Amino acid sequence: MTQFTPWSALAGGALIGLAAVALLAADGRIAGVSGIAAGLWGAPRGDRAWRWLFNLGLVVGAGAWTLGGLASVPVARPEFPAPLLVVAGLLVGYGTSLAGGCTSGHGVCGLARFSSRSLVATLVFLGVAMLTTFIVRHGLHVG
Repeated sequence: MTQFTPWSALAGGALIGLAAVALLAADGRIAGVSGIAAGLWGAPRGDRAWRWLFNLGLVVGAGAWTLGGLASVPVARPEFPAPLLVVAGLLVGYGTSLAGGCTSGHGVCGLARFSSRSLVATLVFLGVAMLTTFIVRHGLHVG
């Protein structure tokens, strides 16, 4: 069952926006999570520490939110086959590479900068997500 939680969604969105603004203001960098994660090992040595701290902050922040009782721990849906989840994860990784960024880079930061490239990428992300959900729920009868 999916529940709409407007207050936690509003708080999460505001925190994501503040983090993106802080990173841009402090270091002139775009908060695209896939690009930040991709540079954990591939970036020059002096450019890795902030990337590790950023990713650590994602994990610690989510853990604090959950442990603080502000959210329940999400449970994987048992009706989704593990191989389908692995394929989905690989396709998401390929898609972010192909699009030159992920939903945070394009959808949050790119749209805020009025990037037409990010607008197209975000529309494609959303369209494919809706189509995939329809196919999985009605075509494959999963979930």
